[in-house]
Amino acid sequence: MGEQAELGAVIAASLRRERERTGLSLSALAQRAGVAKSTLSKLESGGGNPSVEVLWALGVALGVPLSRLVDPPRPRVRVLRAGEGPITYSERADYQATLLASCPPGARRDIYRIAAQPGTARASDPHAPGTVEHVLIGAGRALAGPADEPAELGPGDYITYPGDVPHVFEALAADTGAMIVMEHV
Repeated sequence: MGEQAELGAVIAASLRRERERTGLSLSALAQRAGVAKSTLSKLESGGGNPSVEVLWALGVALGVPLSRLVDPPRPRVRVLRAGEGPITYSERADYQATLLASCPPGARRDIYRIAAQPGTARASDPHAPGTVEHVLIGAGRALAGPADEPAELGPGDYITYPGDVPHVFEALAADTGAMIVMEHV
């Protein structure tokens, strides 16, 4: 099974599990997330290739972080080599997010490796109330932070900001790489 097919199977099982946990019907979840019911049905059957935006909308509608939808159960010790891990892509920018670690139940942080190219900014809608994001630039340059006051960052620069307000990440140089840690309450 290919990496995308494996990710599709994980997303399908996670969506069904979380939807059943919340007691929502397929129609109710689709409406709450602003996603077509046919799209949600396709995702729950293991089809489709959802964007970051669709997965975050579903996570918010379900009251769970995106990581709970894309990360399969992992062993206690885990080494993730460069280029490995579940990748989701933006439909609006040349931006990809690779989930590096998710929180076990009761914990509240997710870690992502970001690879981005100059062009359209990745504009994010607010995440669940109380979410805080931490960004550390590893390579390139980026404009990141709240949509109304982003900061220009270079290698080694760090920013933290509320993730429950509109925010952006825009690569200003080719092959910009960053780590994003999302804290959830």
